[in-house]
Amino acid sequence: MSRAGPASPGRSGAALPLPLALPLPLPLALPGDRKREALSAGALLQPIIKDVGEIYSRLLDHRPVIQGEIRYFVKEFEEKRGLRELRVLENLKSTIFEANENILPKCEQSMHDNLNEVLKRLQASNNMIHRLQEREHEERKLQADKVMADEENRIAQWESFMKEQQNKQAEVDEEHRKAMERLKEQYSEMEKELAKYVSF
Repeated sequence: MSRAGPASPGRSGAALPLPLALPLPLPLALPGDRKREALSAGALLQPIIKDVGEIYSRLLDHRPVIQGEIRYFVKEFEEKRGLRELRVLENLKSTIFEANENILPKCEQSMHDNLNEVLKRLQASNNMIHRLQEREHEERKLQADKVMADEENRIAQWESFMKEQQNKQAEVDEEHRKAMERLKEQYSEMEKELAKYVSF
């Protein structure tokens, strides 16, 4: 850092603001002169106050920026959109009102009438199905009884057939035994006759 004195306009290239010149006190203070001094001092202080106010408003006062953002927000969401959400809500309200006043009572009446008709048809169908089930149950019972009777009849026929076969078997066995006896007698007689012929 150089300890040079205040830079002159010729060296820095930019003019520095001159310090505010204060009025020199007059040796004699007359009443008219005081007025002039006050006016001249006020005139000198006005630009300083104005500059200080501008610096304050630029650095610390954010109201203009916020107001601009608020105006932009209002413009985007109210002017450009044209209260679209409000119109949508009004349309929904009118639709719901119309549904409550006109459509819902008609639906309730139609549902009541149709459900009564459907209930009657369901009851008739239920009765018909119940009758069909009873008829099918009776037919199955009759069929089961018939099957049981047929089974008993077949068993009885089988038993009688087996008895008849046993009787026939006994008869055949008896005839076979008798035939064997006859053959034995016949062969014994033939042997006796052959024995006679052999002796001659």
